[in-house]
Amino acid sequence: MASRGGAAREVVQTLLVALVLALVIRGFVIESFLVDGISMEPTLHDGERLLVDKLTYRWHPPQRFDIVVFRYPLDPARDFVKRVIGLPGETVEIRQGQVYVDGRPLEEPYLKQAGEDFYPPTTVPPGHVFVLGDNRPHSDDSRSGWTVPMRDIIGKAWLVYWPPAEAGLVPHP
Repeated sequence: MASRGGAAREVVQTLLVALVLALVIRGFVIESFLVDGISMEPTLHDGERLLVDKLTYRWHPPQRFDIVVFRYPLDPARDFVKRVIGLPGETVEIRQGQVYVDGRPLEEPYLKQAGEDFYPPTTVPPGHVFVLGDNRPHSDDSRSGWTVPMRDIIGKAWLVYWPPAEAGLVPHP
């Protein structure tokens, strides 16, 4: 039979190991994120909680249409979630709501309404991505003149886990 002191020591050691594992997982593998606002509707909704995969982009860069969580370039204390549209070196343009990448129209079946936006042809700088919200009329995104440095991407939105009725994998066309 173990002494009371030995049992208490085992509990403390177990809690410390669990804490270290939780910190490692949160720091390098998966992180929770709260969707704040309507900029990604109808794909993601205000108040949903996501799990963000922080490992994927260690092996390959973001791909077009990935939904990413990143530090907002104009205020790095805030995190945003948007869809990758333009990759480094590509030219993005919007005419009458239609997005063009390198002169080719982009098919965007996830949009509820495209709007009548205009954005002049702009080349995405090296090491950056051009991002847009799915709810274009209500999204602060790269149309405001900023792009996202790859180093500021936290990870790829992977799973909605709250509310339970909306739980499931984040759709990526």
